[in-house]
Amino acid sequence: MMSVSPAIRPNGAATIRRIGRPMDVILHIGAHRCASTSFQTYMYHNRENLLGQGIGVWGPWRTRTGLFRGILPGPKAATGRDLHRRGVGRVQMQLTRSAGLGLGTLLVSDENIMGTMRGNLHMGDLYGGIGERLARYGEAFDGRINSVALNIRSLDAYWASALGYGLTRGRGVPNAAMLNRLATNPRSWRDVITDVACALPNARIWALPFEVFAGRPETQLAALARINAPKTHARDWLNATPRLPRLRQLAVELSEGWDLPDGEGRWQPFSPHQIAVMREAYADDLMWLTGGGDGLARLMPDPEKLPDIKQAGTHPPRPDMTRGRQHDRPEQRMARAR
Repeated sequence: MMSVSPAIRPNGAATIRRIGRPMDVILHIGAHRCASTSFQTYMYHNRENLLGQGIGVWGPWRTRTGLFRGILPGPKAATGRDLHRRGVGRVQMQLTRSAGLGLGTLLVSDENIMGTMRGNLHMGDLYGGIGERLARYGEAFDGRINSVALNIRSLDAYWASALGYGLTRGRGVPNAAMLNRLATNPRSWRDVITDVACALPNARIWALPFEVFAGRPETQLAALARINAPKTHARDWLNATPRLPRLRQLAVELSEGWDLPDGEGRWQPFSPHQIAVMREAYADDLMWLTGGGDGLARLMPDPEKLPDIKQAGTHPPRPDMTRGRQHDRPEQRMARAR
């Protein structure tokens, strides 16, 4: 079976080895509302093809059926068992088993590793507890995580999508105070990435913008695993936020008097000023990543825009998708919203 492993690898990254060959472990953590479900479903349908290329996949169909039980603290029955120790042992046993299959890469994808949308909306914050969570997962994986992949999205679109999805779960329309809290919260993707880097200091962190990779799961997989990704099921779009007509219909079905606007498109609860504030924060995050992310993370280049991804080497060319230091004079750069 062919062994496939990324050419771009963090220095000193821990690996699982079998007969001298490394198995790279890639942790894809979402985020929510960034086409994660579509990406995971695409990989599920192509799992046999990927296995033939030396790529193993753990998706929600596996991670949410007991594999990660006990890794995070939570309510538990008084059985006398150490659920955390059992959870860590379970993950490490499965890692050893995957390495024994001769896999070159293991891609673990589950956005709930970061936290939950419910938690984000309840706290009005962007994955505030991710550092502690990732540290516990890092322990469970015994330091074997080579890379972490994080999809990021413009904050106005992310929060609008999360709020729209919340409507389908009966959360209701947010009030003005909630919208203002989300729009002015200084926490952005840069803070999320910094927390991940602190929790997993030996892992390379890749940021994959939703605006580049959404709807292109095969391109995202090719970028992460460095393979010729299959195209079957690559255009299956799942779990999208309902448009306004469906949301209004849902309000009637649930007997909720939601104050929703007219129109046929997406629901956008934020004001133009709030949208501008959130887009500026996201632009600052992209500029930070393009400039090197303080050595903590990098933007994932689009493999379709590279002449040959196998020749990209340790320093792949930057995709010209956003402004960066080479485009701006210092006095023209936007200050980061804090």
